[in-house]
Amino acid sequence: MPSKTAPPGILEQLDEWTGQGWLRPLDRALAAFLYHEGEERDETVLLLAALTSQQLGQGHICLDLEHVLGHPEILVPEKLPDETGDIPNPVQQLDGLTAAQAAERLATSPVVQTGEGNTPLVLDNDRLYLRRYWQYEQTVAEGIHRLLAQHHQVPDDLGARLDTFFADNRARNPEQTDWQKIACALAARGHLTILTGGPGTGKTTTVVRLLGLLQSIACEEKKPLRIRLAAPTGKAAARLTESIGERIAELDVNDDVARRIPAEVTTLHRLLGRRPDSRHFRHHRYNPLHADLVVVDEASMIDLEMMASLLDALGPHTRLVLLGDKDQLASVEAGAVMGDLCDSAEDGHYDDETVQWIRNVCGEDISRYRAQGDTPTGALARQTAMLRQNHRFGADSGIGELARAINAGDAERVKNIWQQQPFADIQHHALRNGNDPRLEQLCVEAYRPYLEQLRGRSPAAEPEPLAAELLEAFGRFRLLCALRRGPAGVAGLNLRITEALHTEGLIPRTDGWYAGRPVIITRNDYTLGLMNGDIGITLPVAEDGGEARLRVAFMLPDKRIRLVLPSRLAEVETVYAMTVHKSQGSEFDHTALVLPETDHPVLSRELLYTAVTRAKGRFSLLLSDAGIMQAAVRRKTWRASGLARIFHQITPELVAERPISALNKVQ
Repeated sequence: MPSKTAPPGILEQLDEWTGQGWLRPLDRALAAFLYHEGEERDETVLLLAALTSQQLGQGHICLDLEHVLGHPEILVPEKLPDETGDIPNPVQQLDGLTAAQAAERLATSPVVQTGEGNTPLVLDNDRLYLRRYWQYEQTVAEGIHRLLAQHHQVPDDLGARLDTFFADNRARNPEQTDWQKIACALAARGHLTILTGGPGTGKTTTVVRLLGLLQSIACEEKKPLRIRLAAPTGKAAARLTESIGERIAELDVNDDVARRIPAEVTTLHRLLGRRPDSRHFRHHRYNPLHADLVVVDEASMIDLEMMASLLDALGPHTRLVLLGDKDQLASVEAGAVMGDLCDSAEDGHYDDETVQWIRNVCGEDISRYRAQGDTPTGALARQTAMLRQNHRFGADSGIGELARAINAGDAERVKNIWQQQPFADIQHHALRNGNDPRLEQLCVEAYRPYLEQLRGRSPAAEPEPLAAELLEAFGRFRLLCALRRGPAGVAGLNLRITEALHTEGLIPRTDGWYAGRPVIITRNDYTLGLMNGDIGITLPVAEDGGEARLRVAFMLPDKRIRLVLPSRLAEVETVYAMTVHKSQGSEFDHTALVLPETDHPVLSRELLYTAVTRAKGRFSLLLSDAGIMQAAVRRKTWRASGLARIFHQITPELVAERPISALNKVQ
């Protein structure tokens, strides 16, 4: 166990681990700051502080002492040496330290407090936080509590209105529980609605009808809603804009109501008004959004900091609807807020009052999803609906069957799908090794159509129509990978595909800018109005005098094309291949996933599920070792957080009677 008095060698140990790549320089810098500026001399506290920062880099909001100290081996990659000279392995450094002992030392530290204050670290229920992230968590908890505490008086004819909006559902599936209808009913009565479901379950259809229902009620009361629609990325915003625009015309509402339902979706950054070169937004609790209802799609991509900013920017009477797939990958940055919000969505855990209310208003029986036995009923469950019927992937869909098996963690079932039940829409390519040329062959044939389409066109003075065609054609296929580095990482794969396309004569060069080069924005550019994840295609544009110059064409959420000089794009990468994380919010007619030759902690069922469900019509898997797939299916992602605990504590009684400050006192 680490000694009480920190020897000067503690920073030397952190230096060694940083050199091995296990710690980041930032993690080491935090411990050094606490040692030199905070006068912290307890070796254990300094080590745990560095671990807290390191875990944040892995997506965890905090350091869960019970979890990490009970299984310290999870902190260390297998390739890290047991010893380097006299420097012990981090697992050895933590040997014998219990969560209770760690909490005792932290509680007496001058750089740690157990709540409000100004120390760099916060200890809360055996979880150690950097203060900023503890505050984000409190802001999210307070925002959810505030929304759950507000209710709406629903019109007496709500049931009849719902029957009108969902008559087609009843006609098609009279025996199925209509969760779309239930979600709209819950939205009519509350300030917060959580709607989760996989691809093809009708989230977009549901939200359009939800908007029609709420806006028609508001217009009849002469208080039309100011509605804002948002998504985390430009691509997700563009997809929702297109989907909503197509469905508004199908709504059974009058023209006045239809005009007041917006079809344009913006990114969260634009909605909140990100200040350049700052973490802050123009909209916050002292300058809230001018909106009565905010709807956010792809909520699983929202990290803790962004969710805190969103909730902080809602006005006192603004309603919030969050849509997303709880089973997708969590956000790239720290936190898994949608997962925490939907912790009980699968089982429902509805209280008797909600079950009876749904029966009375919707005519739907959800008693099988009633909280059972001693299971606590949370106020959050009352406003959560999970869409369970898939309208896209039926029983004959390999994509749907594969996604369901992965989601269930059923590795044997996944294996049988490939071996015993061949489906027309999924393909398995067993590569000989990581350099198997069949990978390049697949990508060359998939990308050939858009490149030949470009090659057969002369530079145009008005290139927007061509740009739209190329972006659509390029978006029909995408190669996804799990890693950024290594032979099966995004950088190496993009280089291999580029060289293969050049060999085939489809592109003129392998480096720099060339006609046909697809790029992805890797950092928000507020000057150009382009967001992280936006994809563009390079094409020649005819200038005055007939000279052709390269421009990069991006499609904005409103379908307009923006043409940008390549020299103005500082943060871009070639994107023949992209990470599964970057693909969230997108769908492709044909999606291919390549897995590395060796197992890696990032390979999980959430990653596989997300990759498979990016495919609308065809999915291809490329790998050299089937065991890698099996291991990934069995590995479920877990992210340390205190939100699920807090959300469970927000009971209907607490919402009605107790302030949010009481939450942290409940054990």
